[in-house]
Amino acid sequence: MTDLEKLRMTGAGRAMAVLTSGGDAQGMNAAVRAVTRMGIYVGAKVYLIYEGYQGLVDGGDNIKVAHWHSVTNIIQLGGTVIGSARCKTFTTREGRLAAAYNLVKRGITNLCVCGGDGSLTGANIFRSEWSGLLAELVEKGRITDTLAEQHGHLNIVGLVGSIDNDFCGTDMTIGADSALHRIMEIVDAIMTTAQSHQRTFVLEVMGRHCGYLALVSALASGADWLFIPEAPPLDGWEDRMCARLEAVSRNTGSRLNIIILAEGAIDRHGKPITSNYVKDLLVNRVGHDTRVTVLGHVQRGGTPSAFDRILSSKLGVEAVIALMEASPDTPACVIGLAGNRAVRLPLMECVEMTKLVQTSMNEKRFDEAVKLRGGSFENNWNIYKLLAFQKPSQSKTDFSVAILNVGAPSGGMNAAVRSAVRLALIHGHKVYAVHNGFLGLASEDMFEMEWHKVAGWTGQGGSLLGTKRTLPEKNMEKIVGTIKKFNISALLVIGGFEAYKGVLQLCEARAHYEELCIPMCVIPATISNNVPGTEFSLGADTAVNAAMEGCDKIKQSASGTKRRVFVVETMGGYCGYLATYTGIAVGADAAYIYEDPFNIHDLTTNVEHLAEKMKKDVQRGLVLRNEKCHENYTTDFIHKLYLSEGKGIFDCRVNVLGHLQQGGAPSPFDRNFGTKLGVRGIQWISERLTENYRQGRVFTNSADTACVLGLNKKVICFSPVTELKAETDFEHRIPKVQWWLNLRPMLKMLAKYQTSFDEYVPGEMKHVTKRSLSVDPGY
Repeated sequence: MTDLEKLRMTGAGRAMAVLTSGGDAQGMNAAVRAVTRMGIYVGAKVYLIYEGYQGLVDGGDNIKVAHWHSVTNIIQLGGTVIGSARCKTFTTREGRLAAAYNLVKRGITNLCVCGGDGSLTGANIFRSEWSGLLAELVEKGRITDTLAEQHGHLNIVGLVGSIDNDFCGTDMTIGADSALHRIMEIVDAIMTTAQSHQRTFVLEVMGRHCGYLALVSALASGADWLFIPEAPPLDGWEDRMCARLEAVSRNTGSRLNIIILAEGAIDRHGKPITSNYVKDLLVNRVGHDTRVTVLGHVQRGGTPSAFDRILSSKLGVEAVIALMEASPDTPACVIGLAGNRAVRLPLMECVEMTKLVQTSMNEKRFDEAVKLRGGSFENNWNIYKLLAFQKPSQSKTDFSVAILNVGAPSGGMNAAVRSAVRLALIHGHKVYAVHNGFLGLASEDMFEMEWHKVAGWTGQGGSLLGTKRTLPEKNMEKIVGTIKKFNISALLVIGGFEAYKGVLQLCEARAHYEELCIPMCVIPATISNNVPGTEFSLGADTAVNAAMEGCDKIKQSASGTKRRVFVVETMGGYCGYLATYTGIAVGADAAYIYEDPFNIHDLTTNVEHLAEKMKKDVQRGLVLRNEKCHENYTTDFIHKLYLSEGKGIFDCRVNVLGHLQQGGAPSPFDRNFGTKLGVRGIQWISERLTENYRQGRVFTNSADTACVLGLNKKVICFSPVTELKAETDFEHRIPKVQWWLNLRPMLKMLAKYQTSFDEYVPGEMKHVTKRSLSVDPGY
């Protein structure tokens, strides 16, 4: 018996419900969709509860049976289509008694709640009181003893929906990434007008008790000053801030200053720091033309980002499995994210640790509050302080670092260059920027970088240095000559598969050229996400969002017309990451990729499957095809096949997304990720330079001094390119093992395909304690 068959036996005949509570967050609809469809997929009867706990208390039409098509075409919608409300009645015993009655009479004993810590705490209280509530209902004659006995235990699983990302134990909460997208869109718009008028802008973002949105947006925009409640500024901050902004304007000629402030910002004594106070300070002391922008609820609105749609889908599927596997002895859990994997977390452990953060802040133990927010929050804070408040060192080292972009342009490249340049200057190194990759290095097309030359680079798309795919093997002698002439001590190469392959060639040429015996670091940057040694490459998140937005518009174009299927071609070479991730984010019916082989029988089955859905309530379909998924089954072939086989049921259109997937402003994730990778790359290079400096020169030929800087789960690692060679399929330019293939079954299940569940790895139970948070590496 397969795992899927076992799960279906468990789910058969069981009833479950899903509700959204508290404030809304982008991605909640994707979670509702995933829970509903996965519940139906495993054989459970699924109910949607409208208007949160209020609907649960009121009952009636607020609790409705869900069908597969009840959640069709909602994945791209913001807010929550089943509504959310704060319910005072549910906080009372009488309210919870009414809620229990409404569930029991429908046979519902499995409840998935998507909300904040208050909503999840309420769910746990409801669960703990369940047997007592049923006993009271029996005593009052509202239900029978038999009914109470049949439904004697309530299983609760939580999903955290909060734009503040303020729930301990999970890397990200549903809605936080989308909120960052709204913030960065506004920051980008403000930057243009601020530069036109030489103004300072104070941006107030949400976060009454948590500074996550302010911190990440400050890091991603290169803000000049930041206020967050977890780390109030030291006394006398007014003087230091004014002096810093004056110095920035005077030394760099900057026409723009950005200050980001969380709405809950306080000073060391707990006194609020308001955006208007900061504005008046700058006007009166510095004489800056200063404007305040309070972003408010715009941060909650709009279309959910690709990350939030995929996150919600992953967590929703795991929530159903957790409910089906739960027993009376299983503690209530919340489904969280740890290193891009869904994990199960004891609900009340998370709630208690979340409350402990606020306690630490109330008691002015701010360093502890930062640590309790988790490793990622602490890393972000430390890197922001490093880049915002450090200056170029006046004490120069003997080292020169060359930075170049290689391969196709991708979002986040410029952010990585900016942070790398600035940290190298802080360390006292000389920095050369190389135009056009290895070709520019061979032709000496390079210049010395200065601090102010990278101002404003974080939000710029493409590659401002210029990039080429040319590999070094054709110009090895010239590259060696340039390295020798400019006395280059280390190379930081930011790019895709060509960057990795190029550094591998340089490393292998060390036996012939002593000048190549220097530290070399590759920061993976490609929309294809096909570089070995890392789970994520810079630019992949931006590309998925671009492809997703294109698909959303393509689907919308069919609104009001007859039934239509779209065949959409994505980029990615032989790597199916972009097609798979986009497919999950847009709710595609199929995504054809090279790594998941398919034949004409599979194509025919997919057409028939889609035709059956189209005969019912479905109005449109979407099929993605990775550009090199199959030599013979081209985009045109698949289009014609669907067109022919769907005759009389649906028509078909074809779209090739092309280079729009490479363009546009980088996503918040890529800006933040690029900034941190640039810092970590220079830190590693600086360590290698110091270790291998002898008699006035740098010399190293060990394998561990030519590495790919990668992110695996939550751990930053440096993998020698020579060791990665065995893990690489060079013919198809992909790693031999790719972690994201585990998401393929989920894509198929949520599209109602009968598929193997054996590859799915259920989330592990992970405890949340002070110690677990202290050792969390984050990133």
